[in-house]
Amino acid sequence: MVRKKLTRAKKNINRKVGYTTGVFDLFHIGHLNLLRNAKAYCDKLIVGVSVDELVKYKHKKPVIPFFERIEIVRQCKFVDMAIPQYKVDKLEVIKKLKANYLFVGDDWYKNKKWNDMEKKLKKIKCEVIYFPYTKDKSSTLINDILIEKRKKKSS
Repeated sequence: MVRKKLTRAKKNINRKVGYTTGVFDLFHIGHLNLLRNAKAYCDKLIVGVSVDELVKYKHKKPVIPFFERIEIVRQCKFVDMAIPQYKVDKLEVIKKLKANYLFVGDDWYKNKKWNDMEKKLKKIKCEVIYFPYTKDKSSTLINDILIEKRKKKSS
């Protein structure tokens, strides 16, 4: 029994943990690409799904309720764990998870806020990895198209 515990502990020493967050509303190919690319960097991918209250800071309201969005993310084969994201600041959660990587879209690259975040994360040995943002696909864009279609249909 002790030998099994030691073996498990040794396996966990070199495991790389990755973390990413998002609203994941109207799940689309950009979301899937982010999760697939992130999983390629780590042994364990943890995804923070923004709760409805947090999304309000962007002055938006998700189309899909939180409990459905987190379940969709949990069912993605690239995701090892999905957790609620309650705060915009990711530093606390990253420390708690002991994440080696934080994955974000490259639309944040060279942004002052993210430059500061990178410095803080570097101190706790967490690297920020930027992935190409899927410019022609977003939940906002999809929702806008759906709204337009509904308007035309009701006219």
